[in-house]
Amino acid sequence: MAITGVLRPGHAQLRVLDLDESVHFYTNVMGLKETGRDKAGRVYFKCWDERDHNSFIIKKSDKAGLDCFAFKVQNKKILDQYASDLKNYGVVTERIPAGEMLETGERIRFKIPTGHTIEIYAEKTSVGNGLGDFNPEAWVPDLKGIAPLRMDHALLYGGDIDGSRKLFEEIFGFVLVERVKMEDGKTDLATWLTCSNKAHDIAMVRHGEDDKLHHVSFLLESWEQVLRAADIMTMNRVSIDIGPTRHGVTRGTTIYFFDPSGNRLETFCGGYQWYPDMNPITWTWDEVGRGIFYHDRKLNEAFLSVIT
Repeated sequence: MAITGVLRPGHAQLRVLDLDESVHFYTNVMGLKETGRDKAGRVYFKCWDERDHNSFIIKKSDKAGLDCFAFKVQNKKILDQYASDLKNYGVVTERIPAGEMLETGERIRFKIPTGHTIEIYAEKTSVGNGLGDFNPEAWVPDLKGIAPLRMDHALLYGGDIDGSRKLFEEIFGFVLVERVKMEDGKTDLATWLTCSNKAHDIAMVRHGEDDKLHHVSFLLESWEQVLRAADIMTMNRVSIDIGPTRHGVTRGTTIYFFDPSGNRLETFCGGYQWYPDMNPITWTWDEVGRGIFYHDRKLNEAFLSVIT
């Protein structure tokens, strides 16, 4: 399917408690490639098959969590149009100049109704994936750790998920792919939205506190790679929340686990392709356990309550 407007999730910036420990974890266990550091104390990473300079950024703080989640848009003209559309929608925006973030063009920053900071941008330096553009090999030989293909999506916790969904739909053209209903059968407990033909590019869960992160997800190539990731986590004594298992929602295979600061991450594989002629899938409250964890058919309490 042709992608216009918003291309994909672009970068996530997380707060970590110990910078050196986190750099070691993300480099050697996750297998991300460090691409730079700046005067603000941010450390930049990319996944091996991403072409842009960075997709994942960490910064030392006294509290873990998500600083912002960003989407790359097609070009500068579309970026300016989105800035105008947000203003007309009543959203306060801030223009962050090019270069404030390493190898990244101007960003438009704003908050959505769940309190999360979202950014959009059009330009980021392409550094390639190490394979080149002519007659490439299948993968690069120096991969470390889990070595995901890309930063894939995020799940956000907050109150007004209806308002956030409406903003993503009406301004950026996102589409509802799946939802979980609460006990009343009417209220959405969770929603999964796409800006592409993936099963989801962002998801939201209704929660009493705003601006909370459930997880940032990284894409793997196969179920075998998910199982290998579990082995690497055990070898490195990584705290695993749940998995390897399968979701009912999106049909993806998954492991949830924590970085050294307590930020939850996911290694994710699979999920169906979405097209505009498909109807949203609805999960009812009595089947929510099977929807989230297809094999266990019940929810893990820590999965619901531990957020940053």
